[in-house]
Amino acid sequence: MNTRSTDSPQFGAPVDNWTPPPTPEGAAMRGRYAALEPLDADKHAALLFRAYEGEDHVWDYLPYGPFLSSAQYHRWVHSVAGKSDPVFFAVRNLESGHFDGVLSLLRIDPAAGSIEVGHINFAPVLQRTSVATEALFLTMQWAFEAGYRRFEWKCDALNVPSRRAGQRLGLSFEGVFRQATVYKGRNRDTAWFAAIDKEWPALQEAFRVWLDPSNFDDDGNQVERLSDLTALVRVASDPTL
Repeated sequence: MNTRSTDSPQFGAPVDNWTPPPTPEGAAMRGRYAALEPLDADKHAALLFRAYEGEDHVWDYLPYGPFLSSAQYHRWVHSVAGKSDPVFFAVRNLESGHFDGVLSLLRIDPAAGSIEVGHINFAPVLQRTSVATEALFLTMQWAFEAGYRRFEWKCDALNVPSRRAGQRLGLSFEGVFRQATVYKGRNRDTAWFAAIDKEWPALQEAFRVWLDPSNFDDDGNQVERLSDLTALVRVASDPTL
């Protein structure tokens, strides 16, 4: 039923001079520690398979994998590379030169100004490193600088490390969609996190401080935690953490 009060009509805030942003096809991103390249089967698949080899748990919360051979993984990469949604990227560690992970930008809706980062699969050597953090920061930076209004992160609600990661990045908890999908014969409740454009300047400054080399001691230990730097930006925290 569509009703409207004649006394105090309520509408959303106007979005002035709105122009839908571009899609990320063909984008390349580079920071101090990490670089993202459009995923290419011939260039990246064998190297990535080697990084994942023997670490089957990295596929636990993804709807595909693990892969039994390099050739099988190559076929999968070939099937997803070059698509317009999701847009997959290989993550390169600029210090080692190795390709140690994959992520994508997906659910790309320029008309709404919304985009999501997902299909995140980092080899153990990449996890919990400044390279991994900067790789995710680069996707957020690209999205907001391109003109997107909303940047999303979603994960299986049972994937506690992923929920922690989304919150650490400064994305606000928006709830759990129950029985959102089925994958690998299992139910998935999906936890939602997001940041919006007005939060980006403060998040960008938090990342700038955290990624600065001065934030790490001689042993590589962080001085300030990213989660502390982003805590003031988040409008809602995950109550389960």
